[in-house]
Amino acid sequence: MKKKLFLWLFVVPLSLFLLLQLYYLVQILWWINHNPSSTSFMRQQEAVLQEKNPKFVLKHKWVSYSRISTHLKRAVIAAEDDGFSEHDGVEWEAMQKAFEKNKKKGKVVSGGSTITQQLAKNLFLSGERSYLRKGEELIITFMLEMCLDKERILEIYLNVVEWGVGVFGAEAASQHYYGISAANLSAPQAARLGVMLPKPRYYDKNQGSAYLQKRADLILRRMNYAELP
Repeated sequence: MKKKLFLWLFVVPLSLFLLLQLYYLVQILWWINHNPSSTSFMRQQEAVLQEKNPKFVLKHKWVSYSRISTHLKRAVIAAEDDGFSEHDGVEWEAMQKAFEKNKKKGKVVSGGSTITQQLAKNLFLSGERSYLRKGEELIITFMLEMCLDKERILEIYLNVVEWGVGVFGAEAASQHYYGISAANLSAPQAARLGVMLPKPRYYDKNQGSAYLQKRADLILRRMNYAELP
């Protein structure tokens, strides 16, 4: 009886957990040379939007790293993760600050995530905020950093990140907001897109936000110092 209980309480859950990590690892290894067609977050958002409009289709088109404006790459790094090219996937100091902020609020409101952590979440996880999900995010983050180089991580991120209501990836965002390709974005346009990332659906509906423009002006000044992989 005790052996059965041990089996169901520990061995089975542990085995399932390890199998799930293996599934994530196999997917990441596949993405070394193949592009993700969608992500967990994209599928979730599409399901939500199709509840209102069954015919809704996400705006998304993959483009290679070379066909994304250098301005946008610099803007996203400057706005989201200025240590991207140097860290191992996690900024521990930022996570500590986020933990202290969450402790004061009494709930998880901030994650202190790097670009790699955000990619891990977008590829496999939900938008739920919890320490359990954060732990899984860290495991996937280390897998991504172990298997992919920084340029590939940034390429995938720029192609799958949410940039508006049903808008995913740099190419779709460039077409949606400016009617041009991601390769042709100017520095000011790229700065605005970089600033939109924390709240893309909000800024999609509030493009005239004074804060958005003020923050974009700041990122524009920082972009030249952003180190690309």
